[in-house]
Amino acid sequence: MTAGMPAAEERASRVVVRRRTAVTREQVETVASRALGIFGVVFGLQALPLALAQAEGLRPGAGASIIAFLYGAILAIALAALARTAVRSAALTFAALYAVSIVVWPFVVDDVAVVSSSPPWLYYLCTVATTAAVVALPLPWAAAYTVLVPAMYGVVRLLPTGGAVTPLVALLDAMYALILGAVVLIIVTMLRNAAKSVDVAQEAALQRYEHAVRLHASEIERAKVDALVHDSVLTTLLSAAAADTPEEQALAARMARDAMHRLDEAGAAQAAADDRMRLPSLVRRLRAALASFAAPFTVRVVNTGGVDLPADAGEALYAAAVQAMVNSMQHAEDPGRTVRRELRVRGIRTGGCVIEVSDNGVGFDVESVTSERLGVRVSVIERMANVGGSAVIDSTPGLGTTVTLVWPAGMEGTR
Repeated sequence: MTAGMPAAEERASRVVVRRRTAVTREQVETVASRALGIFGVVFGLQALPLALAQAEGLRPGAGASIIAFLYGAILAIALAALARTAVRSAALTFAALYAVSIVVWPFVVDDVAVVSSSPPWLYYLCTVATTAAVVALPLPWAAAYTVLVPAMYGVVRLLPTGGAVTPLVALLDAMYALILGAVVLIIVTMLRNAAKSVDVAQEAALQRYEHAVRLHASEIERAKVDALVHDSVLTTLLSAAAADTPEEQALAARMARDAMHRLDEAGAAQAAADDRMRLPSLVRRLRAALASFAAPFTVRVVNTGGVDLPADAGEALYAAAVQAMVNSMQHAEDPGRTVRRELRVRGIRTGGCVIEVSDNGVGFDVESVTSERLGVRVSVIERMANVGGSAVIDSTPGLGTTVTLVWPAGMEGTR
């Protein structure tokens, strides 16, 4: 942002970068959890009159206890889905309580007449239970639950306390619940696999992009070196080879000293990074990168107007920030709740910058990160150190991670 731009553009801005239309793991989990909450409430309300009626034929307190536990768990799922937190725990609780209810049902029925004309009311929540298992459990365990719980219900139907139906009717009831559960399991699994493919493709695209940037920078540097070698070093060598007289040899010596001086200047210029990058340009590049991400980041930009950085520092800040955001998308996810991510860019006076990439995901133990983890050590920490900056990673398991990039080093607390 130049000094001539309106002051309004230099004020702190807050922009949420929207994800592109794509199937992501977060979307899949959100849709599945909300669908579970909605259909759990709907099916629960449908079964409630029958549950109250059959509770009269159960042992004193048993019917009310089963209703209280299962409907309380359904309400917990609905609230967790709305709040986008602890959905897996609520779903797992309901799935476990439902399985226990099926097991204890034959032991709590005192009057079999309550199930003579209608099946046990638990049947109407069987699909809710299998869906809860799909949301809460890994695929093998969810598949096992989807098969075993309908089978358990079929066995209960054969007993007097379950209606004493014929084996065919019991089989049909169990198969109907099994098919519905299997359909949900297949759909959710397919969507999760699609989301995984999107994440893998996105990571590959980012890696290709970073590789292309490095190749482009290397090609530019090679062209500069080639020009310097041609203009100074090669000319000096040719002159020295053709020098026959003392005057020509003295000229070749002066040309050699001049070539050495130019090489030293080139090295110093590269280290000093005379090329400049304005901080608003860096922000635009970061937003462009975010547009291709599958997960949204809230972007906060403060005091970027008039801030000018060395080009090598700007490139290091960009690459390290992108790597930090990629790390967040790869490792911060906590199935069952939404992970919020932020990118904060703050200018410091006219020549400094602080970039923070944070999330409230699963976090990790920073001390346990091995030296082989190049995404943290080389792509973030060493990259910033090589240009005179610093990178600080603050993470707590279960609470999230914040990566702070600073240039130049030691400017963290400066406004």
